[in-house]
Amino acid sequence: MNITATLSVIAGSLGIFMGASPLLQAWRAHQRRSSADVSMPFLGLLWIGGSAWLAYGIALGNIAMIVANTVGVIACTTAIAVSHFWRNGEAVEGD
Repeated sequence: MNITATLSVIAGSLGIFMGASPLLQAWRAHQRRSSADVSMPFLGLLWIGGSAWLAYGIALGNIAMIVANTVGVIACTTAIAVSHFWRNGEAVEGD
């Protein structure tokens, strides 16, 4: 395996892990049953950026960009949903 192939595997793997990182915030909010310290504008901007990169990856037909950014958009959507659910320390639904 040459250096380019090795770096592509490393970069692709790290891209998936980076994309999944908003799930850490979602997990924390769920454990604490509060998302008071979560920045919703940050998550929203991250979602918009990830969606744009996903669209770009689709336009290029670049599977690495598509996979990493699909993971990112799904993870960010999940973090937004969990954070919204636990806003102000209680479930929005009145749990």
